[in-house]
This record gives sequence, structure tokens and C-alpha cells, in this order.
Amino acid sequence: MRTVGLTGYGRYFPDETITGPEIAERSGIPEEVVVEKMGLQEKRVCPPDEDHVTDMCVAAGEAALEDAKVDPAELDLVCYHGSEYKDYVVWSAAADIGERLGAENAYATESHTLCASAPVAMRQAAAQLRVGDVDRALLVAASREEDLIDYENQRSSFMFNFGSGASAMVLEATPGDRARAIVHEHAAVTDGSFARDVIVHAGGSLEPPSRETVAEDRHTLDVPDHEGMKERLAPVSLPNYLEVADAALERSGFDRSDLDFVALTHMKRSFHETVFDELGLDPETDGHYLSEYGHVQSADPIIALEEGRRAGLLESGDVVGFLAAGTGYTWSASVLTWRG
Repeated sequence: MRTVGLTGYGRYFPDETITGPEIAERSGIPEEVVVEKMGLQEKRVCPPDEDHVTDMCVAAGEAALEDAKVDPAELDLVCYHGSEYKDYVVWSAAADIGERLGAENAYATESHTLCASAPVAMRQAAAQLRVGDVDRALLVAASREEDLIDYENQRSSFMFNFGSGASAMVLEATPGDRARAIVHEHAAVTDGSFARDVIVHAGGSLEPPSRETVAEDRHTLDVPDHEGMKERLAPVSLPNYLEVADAALERSGFDRSDLDFVALTHMKRSFHETVFDELGLDPETDGHYLSEYGHVQSADPIIALEEGRRAGLLESGDVVGFLAAGTGYTWSASVLTWRG
């Protein structure tokens, strides 16, 4: 089996921002709750007429390819694993991104596990790379789900941290000393009892779009039974995070004591700290809390990784965990060894 390496990565963010205090004002939630409890100083937002999902992915993809020193024509695979809310519905963003990047020899596909998608997409691509099905893959993700947030809907308040941006990763087989990190193993678990807890009511086959659904504001994210979801999610979320972290570590030949840095999905600050405590890590020095970006769907791990690198928190040989969760509900993890 061939070694898989992360040879380059990139990010992109729109210029516009909305601050935690502004969200508090729009939503009626106290500013202290938004900034301190939800952990949101500010986040990026997209203008209506630019920075669509594919635009952001192309920008992040170009940065990742430059970082990896890979020509787009050398890619065998372009995988989009970002938000399902994209430029068009029933449409391949991956194909458009590959075309615009010049990945003329790659096939395009998509992997959707909502906010848990980064480790899942890495797992899928790494499996192909290890067995020789492909040699180089570009994984791209973007989100502008902030468009789908109704700040007057208190039921959806846990999603008020949704921000906009993109990430990209180049994975290669047998990368030698070109690897920024060696990709090890992965894990995921799903609890499908949460499948219908977070939805956009209209736009699918159950409730097709119409003038009435638009007039009734049925096209924003909603949590119909938000109290019920919180009660059911609280007992299982931490155990499932730890289960996938432990499984990915064990499959990679490590355990919690080997972890040096974790790139974790953005969540409320107290739960972020709890996850780090359970893993035996210091949230201040062994990770980065994304309070200046919010939750950028499956782009979070690469965003946090780069913030950690810039802060000098990563050293060659460090064991890095990508840890994510997405409504549905799926928890996922990947393990890497950082090389720098």
C-alpha cells in the first residue's frame, strides 16, 4: 500500500464580515452570549452577487496547488466536499471547479457528509491513492450557508455561527519529502435519529419551491424541535467525538497521549474546551478556536490547521487530529503526522 501525503493546502475568505455584536443586535440574543458562549467575534459573509461556492473553491484550489507545486493537469481527481447549498441545485460543483482550474485529466466527484465531510472525503480519496487508482487528488470545500440563516428564528440559533469561506487540500501518493503531512487513518460514526432535525423545509421533493414557500420564508435553515434535539444530542455528542478520535488514532498506531494538535469544528466555547480536556490537550496551545471565522462547514479543519501553523503551535513530527461533526448526525476524524 502506498503512503499518502498532504502536499499542499489553501484557504479563501470573502472580504465582508459580520461581528458578534451585530449578530446579537439582529437576533435579540445578548451580546455576551453570542461572543462568549457561542464563541463568535466575527465571521465572513458573501455578497449576493459574488463569492459563490465555486468561486471560493477555485481560489482556495489555486492556492493549494501552488503550495503543493502541482500543475492542475497532473490531477487525477477533483472532489468537492463542501456545502450542498451551492451555485445551482442538482448540479456538480466539482466538475465546474475542475474545469476552471484546468484539471483536464481529472474526473470530478462530490462527497456530502455536511460539516463532517473533510475527514470522510480524505478517507475516500486516501483509499484510492493507496491502492493506485489515482496519484493526485484535490479536495475542495466551501460554504456560504450564512445565506440560509434567519436571525429572527431562535430555533436555529446554534447555526448563527455559520460563516463563509473555502479550503482545499492536495493529497498525493508516495509524496516523499514533499509532504506537509503524512495522512494516516480515519473513522466515522452516524446516529441517523437526528436525520430530520435540521432542515430547509422547502426546495426538495417533499415541498417543492413555489411562490408560496418563498413568501412564507420556507427556504431558510430550521430546527423544528430544537429543544428535543438538544436534549437528545447532549448525551451522545461527546462520546461520539471521542469514539471516532480514538478509533482513528488506534488505526493509525497512536492513542490520545500521542496527540499534539487537534483541528476541531467550531462549536460553542465550553464544549470545545470539554473535548480538548477529554483528549488530554490544552485548548490554548494544542488547537485553535475559530472565533474569528465561525463555523465554515467542512473547511474548518484546514482553517484551524493553518491558524495553528501561523501561531507556531505545530512542529515537525506532531500528531494532528482532524475532528468534525455534521448534522444528520455524523462524527468523523482523521489522523496525520505534521512535517512542516
